[in-house]
Amino acid sequence: MKIRITAPAVMLVACTTVMADTRPDAHAPINVMGDHIHEKGEFMFSYRYMYMSMKDNRDGSSGISPDEIVTTVPNRFGMPPNLRVVPTEMTMDMHMLGMMYAPTDRITLMGMVNYQNKDMTHITYAGMMGANQLGEFKTSSSGFGDTVLSALVGLSDAHAKHRFHATLGASLPTGSIDEHGRVLSPMGTQPTVRLPYPMQLGSGTYDLLPGLTYASNADAWGWGSQLAATIRLSDNDEGYTLGNRFQAQGWLSYMLSPALSVSGSLGYFDWGNIDGIDPEIAAPIQTADPSRQGGQRGQFGLGLNYLLPAEGHRLALEATVPIWQDLDGPQLEVGWGITFGWQYAP
Repeated sequence: MKIRITAPAVMLVACTTVMADTRPDAHAPINVMGDHIHEKGEFMFSYRYMYMSMKDNRDGSSGISPDEIVTTVPNRFGMPPNLRVVPTEMTMDMHMLGMMYAPTDRITLMGMVNYQNKDMTHITYAGMMGANQLGEFKTSSSGFGDTVLSALVGLSDAHAKHRFHATLGASLPTGSIDEHGRVLSPMGTQPTVRLPYPMQLGSGTYDLLPGLTYASNADAWGWGSQLAATIRLSDNDEGYTLGNRFQAQGWLSYMLSPALSVSGSLGYFDWGNIDGIDPEIAAPIQTADPSRQGGQRGQFGLGLNYLLPAEGHRLALEATVPIWQDLDGPQLEVGWGITFGWQYAP
């Protein structure tokens, strides 16, 4: 989608190698998916690299130490009476490929596939009780995640000052939900087991992905918002359903030049606990408990969008940090994240 740049914004920089009829902030911050539609016959290809870190544990809105967890938090599975293995850190990086095509001016089709790498570090405590640490271990999983197919339906004219579109999407269960790894048990053994829920790569279910997006701009400023949800339709083959997800994001951008814009964003994220249980995931660790997976988070992001001199190419970057978290814990806290993206519309 091309939006004609206004005279005040052009005056920001007298000389530029970027075409003047394209704004860098015509797209939202790179973490916002499905943020714009295209004109009939247009394609867009995209690549995103996303990194997220998690470290330290939180129960509700308060931090909790590993020693507190193993001496106070009950084990859902009975014996030992309390949790005996505590995750201390997790990292995830994702490579995402996307394609958009507009068969009409009102409808843009979008597909996305992703490849994930996950690592989680743990402390194992010895025996049935107490705070005597036995050792540390790390588990890893990697592979393709779930596939997303969506239709973005314009609700206003593509060149209107205030632009709206709806998203009607589906997530297909192409990600694995039977990843295994070697662990260190409280008895000192090292069995290979099915990894807990956060280390799996997909949902195992067909999910609905509805959304509504608004965007506008005036002179050098741009702004927008998006509401989106993930609605699980049924249990997966292992007998459980991940919690539904809801998110609301808003952003404000400013053009530093006709080729470069800076943005700030705020996001609210809510995700539910797991319904049901995988009978092969049973261990004295919080990540194996379906009732300790939900929570809420507020997030701040700072981003850049840059139009390359080569026509049709743009780069984008956004860094995010949580501003508050309330978790059905104990759970690992979300830390900082970063997303880098390249987009090309020939």
